[in-house]
Amino acid sequence: MRNRARVLAALAAGAVAGGAGLVLLRRRVGRLRFERGLAAVQLAVRGGMRYAGSAPRLFIAAGESRERLRNDLAMQTADDVTATLGAMKGVMVKLGQMASYVDDGLAPSVRRTLSRLQDSVPPMSANLAGDVIEEELGLRPERLFARFDPEPIAAASIGQVHRAITRDGRAVAVKVQYPGIAEMMAADLDNVSLLRRMLRVTAPSQDVDGLIAELRERVLEELDYRREAVNQQLLHDYYAGHPTISVPAIVGELSARRVITSELVTGARFADVLSWPQSERDLAGETLFRFVFRSLYEVHAFNGDPHPGNYLFHGGGKVTFLDFGMVKHFTDADLMPLMQMARHLCVDGLPAAFRASLEQAGFLVPGAPLRDDQIVDHLAVFYQLIRESRTVTVTGEYASAVVRRFFDVRSPVAQYARIPRSYVVLQRINLGLFALLGEMQATANWRAIAEEIWPFMQAPPSTPMGAAELPWLASRPGVAARLA
Repeated sequence: MRNRARVLAALAAGAVAGGAGLVLLRRRVGRLRFERGLAAVQLAVRGGMRYAGSAPRLFIAAGESRERLRNDLAMQTADDVTATLGAMKGVMVKLGQMASYVDDGLAPSVRRTLSRLQDSVPPMSANLAGDVIEEELGLRPERLFARFDPEPIAAASIGQVHRAITRDGRAVAVKVQYPGIAEMMAADLDNVSLLRRMLRVTAPSQDVDGLIAELRERVLEELDYRREAVNQQLLHDYYAGHPTISVPAIVGELSARRVITSELVTGARFADVLSWPQSERDLAGETLFRFVFRSLYEVHAFNGDPHPGNYLFHGGGKVTFLDFGMVKHFTDADLMPLMQMARHLCVDGLPAAFRASLEQAGFLVPGAPLRDDQIVDHLAVFYQLIRESRTVTVTGEYASAVVRRFFDVRSPVAQYARIPRSYVVLQRINLGLFALLGEMQATANWRAIAEEIWPFMQAPPSTPMGAAELPWLASRPGVAARLA
């Protein structure tokens, strides 16, 4: 009886402590929400004052002078946004990253400024990074590794990356999560008005509620590096031996909830690739295309964070893919309507069957008062690269058209269109992949490449890269029998 009383007393004390802890956590999140909301308001006010102060000069100026003044103001605002979002990290950095590569309403110079958020936000101190490593892995980095570089090689939305050498001599990249970032992101996601204000500054043409919903859906997964390690190792194993696609292997014994260690890879960044010869950009674009759709149709998984900071380029079409914190996994049932849509529209040319597949997947309200040709016209832009077997250059104008159509609420189709929960993250293919291919002006017969990958066609190689894939494909479980 005495033991039972002790247990009950301990449980009661624990409940009180837990309740107090919950109150303190709520207060902290509330304070963070207020502080980060205030930072957003101050950013908006600075931008408004900047433009208000320049209004007389804008009114007097004309022609090229007025355009230069507008560009200067936009650049000053972009610098301010980049510095503010970089310091805030978390969700705020993700908004800036998205704006830097998918927003068609921003000038190229402004997008380049925001692109600094892709891998170079202000880092945390080496001491703080060491604290996180010690908490997660039990030792300070200088004891855990043979060598640990205190200066990060990249710093982004929820963590930063350090070079290190393991005790057995392997060169590795150690990604360390910012302490307190989970609370910051919770505060941001709870502060819908904050996100709306930030989005109006960084990406005024984007759908606020859709973006917020997507961020909320994936953020908890992304904060657990153990999940990311599983996703990354899955894709590393699948693409092992591929001629142009590589994913760094995970070092499991040096990874935990807030620390992830993987093979160190170096290479050129996306901004460097834009100055490469067009032939090299075409090869890089083909690899991006193959990676996205092979991962989708064959691994049944898709990396939902396709911003340029997640790629390293090596020439000859070789690309290393990084950061698998936002991976969506699909079932056969999820993928079947997607394959049917592509087949019915692009191969069979059956608008009614295409419509039926849209309705089956939940993209279109069944029985909507729309003609089949209206539906095809509205959605054709998303399939433009693969509707015909011909060489096509992806342009910035095309990528912008995809963005505009995605958020076009004026179309008669829009009020009956839906984005089912299972496919929210998949829509970033349209926004992310096409935006990157458009910046590279990548050229290929995308339809022929798609026919190689589509499970319902599995056509022979259409490019040298496709031919180089054959030995690798033959080594995949279940594929060798198909090729025989």
